[in-house]
Amino acid sequence: MRDFRFSFNIFGFESRDALLDRCRHGESAGYDTVFAADHLGAPAPFPLLVAVAGATGLRVGTLVLNAPFWNAALLAREIATTDILTDGKLEIGLGAGHMKWEFDAAGIEWKPFGSRVEQLSELVDGLRTSFTTDFDELPEGRTVPRPLQRRGFGGSGPPLIIGGTGDRVLRIAAAHADIVGVAGTFQIPGRPPGTFRLATADEVAERIRFVRNHAGARAEDIEWHLLVQLVVETDDRPAAANEIADRLGGTMSVEDVLGTPYVVVGTVEEMAEQLRSHRERYGFSYVTVHEPYLEVFAPVIRRLREQS
Repeated sequence: MRDFRFSFNIFGFESRDALLDRCRHGESAGYDTVFAADHLGAPAPFPLLVAVAGATGLRVGTLVLNAPFWNAALLAREIATTDILTDGKLEIGLGAGHMKWEFDAAGIEWKPFGSRVEQLSELVDGLRTSFTTDFDELPEGRTVPRPLQRRGFGGSGPPLIIGGTGDRVLRIAAAHADIVGVAGTFQIPGRPPGTFRLATADEVAERIRFVRNHAGARAEDIEWHLLVQLVVETDDRPAAANEIADRLGGTMSVEDVLGTPYVVVGTVEEMAEQLRSHRERYGFSYVTVHEPYLEVFAPVIRRLREQS
């Protein structure tokens, strides 16, 4: 089993100093990586990541970029420049996009899921090509930036993260990703795009098997990523799980809440044991929490590191 890595994502910031103080605090609490999303209303990811990497020892990454928002050649430039400016600390997460309102607000066509997945696949291929293509007509004295890292994209760029739950996205992840995230969210039929329920333990196990089967010999090299949706510290797990089930609108039973890896609930020791169990069952060793849970989750990191 891999050693644990821990990360948190950034939802926003009030000032540069506030952002960097938050990230320095996360580093001192034991986190390894800071992630930025690619949502309208959130900070632009690449400038944020350069600032954080320059002020901390944390790795940085995108979780995740919406493939339909990007052109491969222009994104390759952003990735290469950011990898250079962060001294090779960058990780690139890509996804197909799932919030229709963001596409509408940006004036970008909202295509059916299959078409968005195809855009994701084309973007992965286009980035690999861009990282390795020499341009013949550059003005004298100019050079094309290349990523420092040679791990992802066929050994030409930073580590590649792809996450999702559907077959088509997970086939792309199985074929290309260094880090695979089984997103753990399923679109609720008949509800607006982006209305999700959490996956049960058995559903996660099935999705992991699906990726492994399609990855073939690559499966043993994949690092498995878990994006935790809720962290609740309590000395009464059943009561807390009952409250969470109510908050989730009846989409999960209490037993499902206690079993899913996307909800971490209990005492510090109980939460640590849940993550050890999830690593053993699913392979999840790269664990991300949402920024609001940075503080409450920090003691769990310390406990797991003490016991490793």
